[in-house]
Amino acid sequence: MNHKMKLLVFGIILVLFVGCGSSAPSEQVELSVSAAASLTDCMNELFALYQTKVPEVSFISNYGASGTLQTQIEEGAPADLFFSAAQKQMDALEEKNLLLEGSRKDLLENKVVLIVPKDKTGIASFEDAAGDSVKTIALGEPSGVPVGQYSEEIFTSLGILDAVKAKATYGSDVRQVLTWVESGEADCGVVYATDAAVSDSVTVICKAPEGSCKPVLYPAAILKNCQNPQAAQAFLTFLSSEEAKAVFEKYGFSVL
Repeated sequence: MNHKMKLLVFGIILVLFVGCGSSAPSEQVELSVSAAASLTDCMNELFALYQTKVPEVSFISNYGASGTLQTQIEEGAPADLFFSAAQKQMDALEEKNLLLEGSRKDLLENKVVLIVPKDKTGIASFEDAAGDSVKTIALGEPSGVPVGQYSEEIFTSLGILDAVKAKATYGSDVRQVLTWVESGEADCGVVYATDAAVSDSVTVICKAPEGSCKPVLYPAAILKNCQNPQAAQAFLTFLSSEEAKAVFEKYGFSVL
């Protein structure tokens, strides 16, 4: 074999070797997502949908009150993305420089509603929470649960906060509030419209009066200590896609 032929054969072998290397399976990536409890159902569906498109990405989910998740992140708990049910908790993390710069985005809007156990009568408005027909009302703990903070805004605007607090029982997140109303342990409760929509055991009485609380906006952001920022950004981008929008809207969220 002459010198030119040897070079040609070597070149072909090199091309084949490089080509085989490029087709090797992508490295598996695990993303840890801390998300508000009210996002549980839709995020589980979105994780599964995303994995059909990007099978090398898997997820660890951590659902809870946004205030609890904020505290966990501040204390160093591993998380790649944070999806909050209110601006307050995201603002706190941003002020402490714990967010990846430029990654924060408002994705969703929700509504606050008053619910009662299915078929219960005698309650027709938020104002009725202060009346004799309500012995116990389930609310989110206002120190760390956004729906509890919105609830206090609403009852303050109606001038009945003190009367409502006297009969309130406080849940650690919005899903606990929902559970108490479903079981009849509470005469009524304040949750998000999306939480009420996933239950067959409660009735929505009404939405919060217009202007009685801040808009219920859901921001998402990548954490600064994220181990896989490129994969996290790709998933965050997916959450703004038309496919993700359809899932969010199915669960009652408004997509911004």
